[in-house]
Amino acid sequence: MAEGLVGKIAVVTGGARGIGLAIAERLTADGAQVAIWESDLLEARTVAERLGGHAVACDVTDEAAVAAALASTEAALGPADILVANAGITGPNLPVAEYPLAAWRKVIDVDLTGVFLCCQAVVPGMVARGWGRIVNIASVAGKEGNPNAAAYSAAKAGVIALTKSLGKELAQTGVLANCVTPAAAKTAIFEQMTPEHIAYMLGKIPMGRFVEIAEIAALVRWLSGPECGFSTGAVFDISGGRATY
Repeated sequence: MAEGLVGKIAVVTGGARGIGLAIAERLTADGAQVAIWESDLLEARTVAERLGGHAVACDVTDEAAVAAALASTEAALGPADILVANAGITGPNLPVAEYPLAAWRKVIDVDLTGVFLCCQAVVPGMVARGWGRIVNIASVAGKEGNPNAAAYSAAKAGVIALTKSLGKELAQTGVLANCVTPAAAKTAIFEQMTPEHIAYMLGKIPMGRFVEIAEIAALVRWLSGPECGFSTGAVFDISGGRATY
C-alpha cells in the first residue's frame, strides 16, 4: 500500500461504474477512504461496501443535494481531502442543427454545472485546512470537438476552462485543481453512443486502441496525492497520441 493516501478522504462522483469505479478502487488500494456519490444509491452501496467506503445518493446538478452529500461524507468519514469529479453523460449523437434543446441542457447541467457545484462545495473546507486535491474528468473531445457530440464537447471544454480558472484562484492555498482529458474508454457510456461515433473516436487515436480505465485511474491517483505538488490549473492528456495541444 502506498503511504501517500493513508488517512485521506476522497469523494468520487459517478464512482460506481466505469472510469469512476476504477478510480475509486485505485484510491482505496493506495490507502484512501472513498465516498461514492451516485444517482443510484444501490449501486453506490454495493461498491462502497466492497471498498470499505461510504455511499451517498447525489444528483450533482442539485446544489442542495451536493451540500447534503458532502455533509453525509464528513459525518461518516471526515472532511474531504480529494474530489474526483467524474460523473457525466454523453447525450445523443446528432448534428447541431438537429440537437434537442432539452438534451443540450441536460448534458451541460450534468457534465459542467455538476462539476462546478462539487468543486464549489469542497473548496472552502480544503482551503481552510490548507490542503486538497481536485481532479476533474474532462475529455479530449473538449479540446478538439467531436462531430455529432456538440453538447458533450462543449461541456468538457467548459470543464477544462473551469479547472484552469480554479487552479489559478487556489494556487497559493495548498489546494491543487487539475483535469484529465482521456480519449474514449470502453465503458457503459458507450451504450449512449452510435456505432458510427464509436468508430470515429477509435479512428482518431494514433495508438489504435481505446484507453484502459486502469490507465486513467493511475493518472488520477498521482494527481490526487502529495507527490503532485507543482501542477495546478493543468490539463493532463491520456489520449493515445490523439491530442495535438
